[in-house]
Amino acid sequence: MTLADLNKGEKALIEDLITDSVPLKLIEMGCLPGNAIELVQLAPFNDPMYLNVNGSHLAIRRETAHNIYIKKLTS
Repeated sequence: MTLADLNKGEKALIEDLITDSVPLKLIEMGCLPGNAIELVQLAPFNDPMYLNVNGSHLAIRRETAHNIYIKKLTS
């Protein structure tokens, strides 16, 4: 499952990512395996995705989200 499959309000743990396809800036901001991530909001047409990664808020394109593998957390 990838980050692009997450629904609004759902939380997950990052399991892996394709480092060649994920911008270095996202990795520096905490998009690393083991970190918690939550989909806060979707822009119109579902792109970009507004995320909370360990307290940092960032927006990424759905194209990039397909390269971040996650495991959903159950509430």
